[in-house]
Amino acid sequence: MKLDHHLGFGHRGAGHPGHGIAEAARAARELEALGFDGGFTAEANHEPFFPLLLAAEHTERIELFTNIAVAFARSPMDLAQIANDLQLASKGRFILGLGSQIRPHIEKRFSMTWERPVTRMREIVEAIKAIHRTWNEGVPLAFRGQLYRHTLMTPFFDPGPNPFGSPPVYVAALGPQMTAVAAEVADGLLVHPFHSGRFVLERVLPIVERGLASSGRTREQFAVSVTPIVCTGDTSEELDHARAEVKALLGFYGSTPAYRVTLDLHGWGELQDELNRLTKEGRWAELADAVPEEVFDELVVSGAPDEIGRLVSKRYAGAVDRVGLSMPYDASTETLGRVVAGFRSLTR
Repeated sequence: MKLDHHLGFGHRGAGHPGHGIAEAARAARELEALGFDGGFTAEANHEPFFPLLLAAEHTERIELFTNIAVAFARSPMDLAQIANDLQLASKGRFILGLGSQIRPHIEKRFSMTWERPVTRMREIVEAIKAIHRTWNEGVPLAFRGQLYRHTLMTPFFDPGPNPFGSPPVYVAALGPQMTAVAAEVADGLLVHPFHSGRFVLERVLPIVERGLASSGRTREQFAVSVTPIVCTGDTSEELDHARAEVKALLGFYGSTPAYRVTLDLHGWGELQDELNRLTKEGRWAELADAVPEEVFDELVVSGAPDEIGRLVSKRYAGAVDRVGLSMPYDASTETLGRVVAGFRSLTR
């Protein structure tokens, strides 16, 4: 099980600015020194690709990926080119992680088209892979989908074979249809942080198995990456602060209709209605207090830093391949070091 963390410790949840692109190189070096296996960015209040280029130049071992980049805001060709260049810059350590975002953001923030999202994500992944095959294997570019068409690649625009091969493509999902698409056409699945261990074991993994079977692949050929929300700290003051930030993040995620599937599994679907109502009324500051303790206990991995590894291992019962840490608050290098040590003690 690989352990990942956000570059710059900067994806700090709703309303937090994070540390920005200038910190990416320093953060990547720190994560590598601490023993993390991967570092990821998220497309929130910063663009997700530029920090990875800086991180690639200042690290040697850790894998680097987007968790996530918004697929529907870009064309497959654009994504294929960026992924190819980052694969070169990182010497084969890049993973392209894509997510759909939700309809209001695609239409109102990015001014792009929201149409048949499941089909769109499938075709984006298939098109990227077709473009990379053209560059790496010299086969004619002839992708013809329902929403995308890529049939032109002249020598001037062909970068040629990548010495490190094509980067893997992961798809982020929580609902059943997008999870199925990931298992059928992508190389890995990024499970959204708003989940419980039960949700992954009972809802996600069976869909993954069916999707892999339909594509003629085995579980060993596919990566399941989870990013649980983690609440930890070395002192009571740190724990109190972490808990407050985590509850705010839970309220933010829980207000989103697309993430209701997690709450429905546990019989808490009405909470989504309540949280969504608060956001519509502009009462964002009240989201945290509206999250019940039982929801916190079920959806969050909470404990001392050196206990997080054991709790995560118990939560997923050895059924996942990568674990990222969603920590919407600043954590010291010492705290993160203890978290890593706790994970590593499980493999010794």
